[in-house]
Amino acid sequence: MNAVSSRSHTVFTIHVFQRVRDTDEVIYGMLNMVDLAGSERLKKSESDGQRLKEALHINSSLSAVGKVVMSLDPESGYNYIPYRDSKLTRLLQNSTGSFVISACLLV
Repeated sequence: MNAVSSRSHTVFTIHVFQRVRDTDEVIYGMLNMVDLAGSERLKKSESDGQRLKEALHINSSLSAVGKVVMSLDPESGYNYIPYRDSKLTRLLQNSTGSFVISACLLV
């Protein structure tokens, strides 16, 4: 996650709370809008220095997202879901798994 570079993932999160009348019950919702940076072939791009470092981090976090998605399949053979493999997967941990409604829009 990089606040300066244009080559980074972007995560925009909206938290919504609703208090139910005449009770103390609170309903909570969260919407994550995620823009993932594309992976980069390091050999073809000939990146070096800071761009190489950024590309390595981006590729690593995309790989971690892939592992999490694969491990969510009960037939995958994974014993656990590797959320701690990257900052991105840890950030999106509440948006995957049980009791989650997900939608994916690719543009």
